[in-house]
Amino acid sequence: MNNMPFFGPAGNEDSFFEAGFKDVIEAPAYVASLGLTAYEYQGGHGIRITSKKAAELGKKARENGIRLSVHAPYYISMSSADEEKRNNSIGYIVRSAQAAHDMGADRIVVHCGSCSGKDRQWALETAKDTFKRAVEALDAQGLSDIHICPETMGKLNQLGTADEVIEICNLDERLIPCIDFGHLYARTLGGLATIEDFEAIFKAIKDKLGTERFYTFHSHFSHIEYTEKGGEKRHLTFNDPGYGPDFEIVAELCIKYGCTPVFICESRGTQAQDAVTMKKIYCEKAGEVI
Repeated sequence: MNNMPFFGPAGNEDSFFEAGFKDVIEAPAYVASLGLTAYEYQGGHGIRITSKKAAELGKKARENGIRLSVHAPYYISMSSADEEKRNNSIGYIVRSAQAAHDMGADRIVVHCGSCSGKDRQWALETAKDTFKRAVEALDAQGLSDIHICPETMGKLNQLGTADEVIEICNLDERLIPCIDFGHLYARTLGGLATIEDFEAIFKAIKDKLGTERFYTFHSHFSHIEYTEKGGEKRHLTFNDPGYGPDFEIVAELCIKYGCTPVFICESRGTQAQDAVTMKKIYCEKAGEVI
């Protein structure tokens, strides 16, 4: 199928282990067997894969037609008031980018930082400076081919509205937005609901970042439970009732605008199976046969 988005899971779902698989090296064949085309290596608790194993994972991914990306550590703090923490965060980004390079991936996803206890604009400007220095650090290490993807976030005390991520990405063309529709749904307390709500995000990316990043943006998707006080509470599965967002609207807009993003599903324990559902929804909307 031409001009098809990439669909895949964030890490390994419960069924992967229930089927007897144990090693990340087995993941590309597993997700390919489901008809998926992407896989995001989870480095949230640290990049623990060796260069040798990363290269082996990349080889398996290429053999199975799987596009790889890497999620950088959760403890990265781009907006910290502590300069040492910000400098360490740049080091973690370089380590994540090196792992991505070793496995043949070209994107790493990075959280934007917290604004809890800080002036929000100060936190944003601090994060922008840290992202700018991170890009420079990748250049210095010969990793300029790796794109950093600042992610929209789900908690109200986190940086990561769609506008904030777009503003960060305006720093350099190699910064690609990671639009987590579940996070945006949670931080707006379910306010991401109508096609107009979603389309405003699509239009903002196109208008402010240009067509290349618009057509090929990175994306996370899952249903998310939220609270009115804090926003995101927990990730859900597609079978859990009561919460969104609606992927059908996202699929319709991708088809309307010709976008072919990388969609990584972050459902809780069913991320590959739900990624299959996302692909089916897209294909039904596009009138294509899987």
